[in-house]
Amino acid sequence: MRALIIILTLAIASLSGSTVVAQEGHPMKGSWVGEWGPSKIHSDDLLLILNWDGKAITGMVNPGTDNIPVKSATLTPPAAAPGDWVVRIQFDGKDPKGGAVSYSLEGKIENLALSNRSITGTWKSASETGKFKIQRQ
Repeated sequence: MRALIIILTLAIASLSGSTVVAQEGHPMKGSWVGEWGPSKIHSDDLLLILNWDGKAITGMVNPGTDNIPVKSATLTPPAAAPGDWVVRIQFDGKDPKGGAVSYSLEGKIENLALSNRSITGTWKSASETGKFKIQRQ
């Protein structure tokens, strides 16, 4: 009888351990790498480090020497936007002459259930617009 209790305890512990490992947390949390640009010929690398603190999505765009804080970020689930998880991210950067430029990205999460999910959509500034695609690492 004692051996049976030990076996059942180990089985339950192994099942609960696999459940914890499989959980991904908030869909936006993590490092995202990809490209953005007005065309496939002219595009730049894009790196976002995003975090979820339980209330808001925060983070950095291209961290390092050119880091830009995320001004605002939202994730709208399918109930509010039927069929898709819609992501909106805004941040302020600088143009080549040092002038301020506001950017907004809007996209849809693809493969939400997978750890390497991606976001595909459109980015805009006052003078340009283009496509972007980033994938979670």
